[in-house]
Amino acid sequence: MRKEQTKSLTISKAMVYNSYLKVCENKGGAGIDLQRIKMFNEQMVDNLYKLYNRMASGSYFPPAVRTVFIPKKGGGLRPLGIAMVGDRIAQGVVKDYLEPILESVFDASVFGYRPGKGAHDAVAQCKLHCRSIAFVVDVDIKGFFDNINHTILLDLLEQHKVETWVILYVERWLKAGVEQADGSIQALTKGTPQGGVISPLLANLYLHHALDKWMREQYPQSPFERYADDIVIHCRTTDRGCCRCGNSRLVI
Repeated sequence: MRKEQTKSLTISKAMVYNSYLKVCENKGGAGIDLQRIKMFNEQMVDNLYKLYNRMASGSYFPPAVRTVFIPKKGGGLRPLGIAMVGDRIAQGVVKDYLEPILESVFDASVFGYRPGKGAHDAVAQCKLHCRSIAFVVDVDIKGFFDNINHTILLDLLEQHKVETWVILYVERWLKAGVEQADGSIQALTKGTPQGGVISPLLANLYLHHALDKWMREQYPQSPFERYADDIVIHCRTTDRGCCRCGNSRLVI
């Protein structure tokens, strides 16, 4: 067993190992280095120690994300980012720390990528509201993950008074390169890759402030369900005073 060293950041070996177990359970494909979990496990102890050592000292820099394209239901292709195994573990460390903090403030009507919640829960609540409220507005934010403003997202994280190493690593992930269709690497100036371990949680944080809180404050009479960037808003009338849904369009 390696001797524990004093590190500048409050990241423990247990945090890294617990994240590793979740990555193994979730499986997933190979990142840009084409290394799969089985290959990572061949030198698991050394790989985990190196990752812990770098994260705890603040010297971990995420590698570029591999891009694969998957078909959309309505046609076309959706880019999906696949991080390297070690980077998925690193993202999981931050997610495991951050998730309980944000779960305490997230709206009960948000169902996507949350522990103990899922699509079936969203559908059940939607059906319940539809029995008593006549109209709905169906909202899908086009290109949401691709257009998240990095500066705003980091400011929102700071509002929740998280530890500085969380901000440090989230900013590095936001700026990490993404593989393009021609194999080149492009740095991100906005957005976060779909498929990242930390991306759904960051997306929920962004929309918590941009949409959920706004709806509760401005239109408390209009309940809603949100699953990631898909939203159903229930309106008692088509008047603009209800939820600005005249002509079946929501104005945000």
